[in-house]
Amino acid sequence: MKKIILLLAIAAMAAISSCTKDDNNSITAGNVSSTVSSGTWRVTYYWDTDHVETSNFSGYSFTFAGGSVLTAVSGGSTVTGTWQTGTDNSTVKLIISFASPANFTEISEDWHVLERTATKIRLQHVSGGSGGTDYLTFEKN
Repeated sequence: MKKIILLLAIAAMAAISSCTKDDNNSITAGNVSSTVSSGTWRVTYYWDTDHVETSNFSGYSFTFAGGSVLTAVSGGSTVTGTWQTGTDNSTVKLIISFASPANFTEISEDWHVLERTATKIRLQHVSGGSGGTDYLTFEKN
């Protein structure tokens, strides 16, 4: 009886290890696009070169809609911009653009996607001029 159980355990382990992994967290432009365009998002972290500015986006809910329309709403305030995904030198990017107000123009960048899950997108932007590094994290509401 012990041999049968051992053989079944070995067979089960072999079957599990031979399965291919479906990487739901892979980073492709298509996966990033489909992730952000589902639901609403909030900024949970924004590091601007040398200090945290997350509070600039407190209370805003971001919607990445079709037609590349990006909307941030907080109470009666609505800010509209654009978004798109793409790749540059094999790096997936989330490109965000706002014309105003000033705190939103600060996040208007070509962001490199560091992490993508169903509920979180972590981004990084390295400035070409000043050499500063910014970080931006969106989490699903």
